Amino acid sequence: MTDQYDVIIVGGGPIGLACAIEAQKNNLEYLIIEKGAIVNSIFNYPLYMTFFSTAERLEIGDIPFNCLAPKPGRQEALEYYRNIHRYFKFNINLFERVTEVKKIENSTFIVSTDKKLYKAKNVIIATGFYDIPIQMNVIGEELSKVRHYYKEAHEYAFRKVLVVGANNSSVDAALECWRKGADVTMVIRKNEINNRVKYWVKPDIENRIAEGSIKAYFESNITKIKDNEVEIETPNGKVTIENDFVLALTGYKPDLTFLEKMGIELSNDELKIPIYNDETMETNVKGLFLAGVVCGGMQTHKWFIENSRIHATMIMDYISTK
Repeated sequence: MTDQYDVIIVGGGPIGLACAIEAQKNNLEYLIIEKGAIVNSIFNYPLYMTFFSTAERLEIGDIPFNCLAPKPGRQEALEYYRNIHRYFKFNINLFERVTEVKKIENSTFIVSTDKKLYKAKNVIIATGFYDIPIQMNVIGEELSKVRHYYKEAHEYAFRKVLVVGANNSSVDAALECWRKGADVTMVIRKNEINNRVKYWVKPDIENRIAEGSIKAYFESNITKIKDNEVEIETPNGKVTIENDFVLALTGYKPDLTFLEKMGIELSNDELKIPIYNDETMETNVKGLFLAGVVCGGMQTHKWFIENSRIHATMIMDYISTK
């Protein structure tokens, strides 16, 4: 027999949990389906990552996030959201992947997973953006030494490491690897470190580059990756450097194909922003809602935990009055 709910929430990150809290407040029968661990994206962040947001801006459900430092790190965030689950006792299925969301007659959705089928009157997609790396599309990108995710620096100590990009993840990795003894080179498409880099980190990386501790090629791109070398196109011509690892931290994107398969329309440009009502978060498919960073399409820097928590209230207020 197929289980039936008022709301199914796809994604068990902070915004998915916030949606579940609001569903509880409105006495709605709900289920969260999460393909991995609870707050799986945060679990997969670098071990020593520090949030840009302060602790109170990461809070959900009016539960205080107590943190000694001004900015919490990954471990503190995991502890906080585990405690949120202990408090609210979410109805959540972990390590279950949603494969299809299909609308049928009577405004009902069939949600298929790798384990079973569910029915729901409403579905919320809160899947984030951390699952699909943006590829460089260069020869050699498939080599095992090329990494699109970074966990910690120890593996790269005393090795020649090339870091691609100039955003927070790239800068953090470059600095951590250099401090653990790696020979670090950065390849940066633009002519400067991104202005969105954490304000207490940006001067650090700029000073390390200025003094020559970390080498950097600005306005440059990788053209080819080999077993022991990398070719770089720079404003002064092609350069070939020795290399052991490439950290291609070029960003990530939502599963836009998954959204399109559900019938959600995307903007007809490179941003691929989903179509939704910015007062209710309902998409062009009635009863199908978006919450969190997935709302920004390729603009993955637009929505964060702190400014998209409100999506949960907007959605549930609308559903409860339909």
